Amino acid sequence: EGFERWHGGGALGYVTLAAVCDALLADPPARSRLVVAEACFPTGVLGLWGRRLADAGLVAVVTATSPRRLPHPAGGPPLTGTNPIAIAIPSSDGRPVVADVSMGAVTHGDVLTGVARPDELVPFGGPQAHKAFALAAGVELLVAALAGPEHGAFVLAVVLPRAPDQR
Repeated sequence: EGFERWHGGGALGYVTLAAVCDALLADPPARSRLVVAEACFPTGVLGLWGRRLADAGLVAVVTATSPRRLPHPAGGPPLTGTNPIAIAIPSSDGRPVVADVSMGAVTHGDVLTGVARPDELVPFGGPQAHKAFALAAGVELLVAALAGPEHGAFVLAVVLPRAPDQR
């Protein structure tokens, strides 16, 4: 009940995460469920998937790995992906709070569309860029430990506990 493993089979992460969210919404967890999706990339804007779950009343954490694009803040070759993370929380007014960040100062999508230059794809934070780099490395190791050597993602869906008078 609390854990599922999906194999994306090399499919686009968008397709895999859409199916994961559809399944979570069709059969919500009693308390929480961690869904690991292996062999799927790219996953796109993770906040979209988190928002879908939060709109249904679930707290969601969605994160994924990506190709090596971020160098260490001191320089050198890319060592880790931008490895985004999104956290979505339902709210009492029906509009969930969604935090969705990439560990890069710009996204790879910004580079592909010409909004940013490739040399701008560095960890965010200026003098504090080591913090974003450390978080990107941590996400990489966590997701890779769960999803395996190919790019993957995970979705953690949690049911909010009810106040005693709402049971």
